[in-house]
Amino acid sequence: MKQGLTVFPTENGLHPAELARLAEDRGFESLFFPEHSHMPVRYTYPAWNPTGELIGPHYARVLEPFVALAAAAAATKRLNLGTGICLVAQRDPIQTAKTVASLDWVSGGRFLFGVAPGWNLEEMANHRYDFATRFSRTQEAIEAMKTIWANDVATHHGRHFSFDQIESWPKPVRHPHPPVLLGGAGASIVARVLAFADEWLAEPEEGLERRVDELLRASEQTAREIRVTLFGAPPGSSDRWGSAGVHRCVYWLTPGDAQRQRREVDALAQDIA
Repeated sequence: MKQGLTVFPTENGLHPAELARLAEDRGFESLFFPEHSHMPVRYTYPAWNPTGELIGPHYARVLEPFVALAAAAAATKRLNLGTGICLVAQRDPIQTAKTVASLDWVSGGRFLFGVAPGWNLEEMANHRYDFATRFSRTQEAIEAMKTIWANDVATHHGRHFSFDQIESWPKPVRHPHPPVLLGGAGASIVARVLAFADEWLAEPEEGLERRVDELLRASEQTAREIRVTLFGAPPGSSDRWGSAGVHRCVYWLTPGDAQRQRREVDALAQDIA
């Protein structure tokens, strides 16, 4: 079982480089940073948090994830570094393909590309796209980036994105690309993971063991090994989830408090020792 950490990195928390060194020193395998380009002052609360009580100021204060992960990469040698998650639907796939490949290259092939469609309707509207297209935009963005990574001259013409005969380097260190971890839930998540991802970035929910088993059984029919990362695992639960077939447990740290984050890392390290 692999063990990782995640936090909203902010200027009032641990510096990403310091947190990454601490995570590596304490024996963690990975560190993930989430993304929000901004937070609208007024927004629709998501179904998973209908009162908005879990959405604090750190959502607007979070650092740009690839910048923070580059700092973490420069400070470490073994730690895998991931987006948890990157909102690819609201990004340009040409620029994001270069950003991902560049981070994978400077880190020596340690990048984990966690992605998801997102939930903030108003944030999406500010990026000029419709909430209803978030799933198809996410899948097409990943497919377009895979084309760029795999080819010296890449062409893609789709519903949302289009480019013809472009060149872009560097190519990712890991062939054919860094692992794509798809976040999400719902009835269609297994099919979506099988369609264009390498792992399911799952979150704790009722019946998760059954869904993990469903995905792993379905993956046996493909030529690829599909894995499951549990994002936001309860501390001390790795044995349970390892038995259920989960590949990696990732634990949340409290944002915006450097001293508390140090204590939490040390406490979690004791749990996995």
